[in-house]
Amino acid sequence: MKKLGLLMCVLALSGCSWFSDEDDIAITPAELVDFTAEVSIERSWSVSVGSGTKDYLISLRPAASRDTVFAADYSGQVTALELTSGKKMWEVNLDTMVTGGVGYGSGMVMVGTVEGVVYALDATDGSTLWTSQVSSEVLSSPKTNGTVVAVHSIDNQMVALDAKTGEELWRHDGDAPILSVRGTSESVVTSNMVLSGFDSGKLIAFNPSNGSVIWETRVALPKGRTELERMVDIDGEPLLVGDVIYAATYQGRLGAISRGTGRNLWSQDTSSHHAPAHRAGKIYVTGGEDSIQSFGSGNGQKVWANDDLFLRQATGPAVLGGTIVVADAEGYLHLLDAEDGHFVGRVKADGSGVSAPLLSVGNSLVVQANNGSISAYKIQ
Repeated sequence: MKKLGLLMCVLALSGCSWFSDEDDIAITPAELVDFTAEVSIERSWSVSVGSGTKDYLISLRPAASRDTVFAADYSGQVTALELTSGKKMWEVNLDTMVTGGVGYGSGMVMVGTVEGVVYALDATDGSTLWTSQVSSEVLSSPKTNGTVVAVHSIDNQMVALDAKTGEELWRHDGDAPILSVRGTSESVVTSNMVLSGFDSGKLIAFNPSNGSVIWETRVALPKGRTELERMVDIDGEPLLVGDVIYAATYQGRLGAISRGTGRNLWSQDTSSHHAPAHRAGKIYVTGGEDSIQSFGSGNGQKVWANDDLFLRQATGPAVLGGTIVVADAEGYLHLLDAEDGHFVGRVKADGSGVSAPLLSVGNSLVVQANNGSISAYKIQ
């Protein structure tokens, strides 16, 4: 299996320019359009939590409890910050390259490394509870229900570790296509299910106690003549809303799946390597060429699309109040009206850009910029 670093500028997903011949005009990211702001978003605090991400082709993401934000950088620094003030509560340096994280649950902060080592830290003080070796590099956040920790590694293996000791309980070897986007899906872990997406476009639900397959379904089928055209990776975390799971694939589909049976309820053609978001009966995705799209959660019908962020390397969507927020490679936060998708606010978070997924916690939006800073924003 070959993982492509950002998929060679990820074709239409990146802001890179390319030419078919000397007479063609370069395809460039869209210029920002002017609009009248309807909401004001302001920074509550900002803190540096380590080195930046300029030279890396992946991004870490913050995690949070009700009152604490947990973040990591690639050099192995893991930091806990008070959500309301940004005050550092603790900081540890693991002295290793962290590539997967941050995961939080049941009083544990979890990260994975380039060498496939999973660290579980005590959320109260950052002390190491245990470490465990998995098969290869970890590119997504480990997740836990307090009994098992689910870890998805770059070689398309999903491993369940004992949450108390880190001992391996079971593993699943996913189908490995020849080519895939560099990245892996985060799992959704509940008391009775471990749900994970794979590079094959499959979504599989496992019994957390023994790893037996409860059901599996294909969100998208590979299409095309070349291996590049046939990539249908699920790289964004599946979204569980009540009894329905929403998942999106690269070059494939957005699908709604029954939690209990794995039956496909509806699907729409789209392309995304980000997790979808949900608000008030609508599903939101950042689609191909950075089109921000909204679909009805019950029937999958498209509600609106905003194409004004063309090739600006938009993050996946996050919900903040009555708005949908995405960030871009220039570090802007864009607020869109959740009902019709028009721009209602904008602020520049950081000139280094933002590639990590945004984190919505209560009435705050937590943003990790590419230079390693963490900021919190609120709508005023």
